[in-house]
Amino acid sequence: MAPLFSRRSDAASGSPAKPKKQGRISQLWAIFQMTRRADPAVMAWMLLAFAGTVLVGVLLGLWIATPLYLGLLFAPLGFMLALIVMARRAERAAFHQIAGQPGATAAALQNLRRGWSVEEKPVAVDPRTQDMVFRAVGRPGVVLITEGPLPRVSRLAEQQSKHVRRVLGEGVPVIVLHAGDGEGQVPLIKISRMLTRKRPELTKTQVSEVSKRLRALGGVKMPVPKGIDPTRMRPDRRAMRGR
Repeated sequence: MAPLFSRRSDAASGSPAKPKKQGRISQLWAIFQMTRRADPAVMAWMLLAFAGTVLVGVLLGLWIATPLYLGLLFAPLGFMLALIVMARRAERAAFHQIAGQPGATAAALQNLRRGWSVEEKPVAVDPRTQDMVFRAVGRPGVVLITEGPLPRVSRLAEQQSKHVRRVLGEGVPVIVLHAGDGEGQVPLIKISRMLTRKRPELTKTQVSEVSKRLRALGGVKMPVPKGIDPTRMRPDRRAMRGR
């Protein structure tokens, strides 16, 4: 007869218990709590979206003499609309929290859809001011997105733009966007939306070729302190032999 308990428990065997995956409802609740802390008005907007959708169903039901039926039928639609409102407000709150932090532009570029090749690290950095230029390649062409005060970072963007044109030639469009909330700049939350709406100029094959060619150039090379060049350093042979 087989023993009653043939398997050892995780605690007895010493193996760590696997962490439970967070359910969909728990994820939505966590997102709601995070959004409400940053945007207290999110609850009111969600209720307005839900109640407005149900009200439309009731009014249509009064017109065809079935208000209760259409009201209940529109309730799930109202719930979905409330979730969409929460997602939009959560995205806005997240961008508001990272605005002004170094590398915030890279986070905004992660929202680009398929068909775009995005560099996670900046392709140009001013070590003194920490101004940055990020790059994305898509069907509209090569897009350079700056991060920093507009008058100061424009020179860095112009240098990178000339470098890209010199490597790729004039056949590939080069677009420069300035991320930020000031005049002449594009807010972080609108960058991906603006890029996806631009007119395609390249084929998918050309996008892949341009991306590979630019990546072959390497990343950002930080400046070497004056007086020290590690590529030319030689060992002191007299010291190695002993004086």
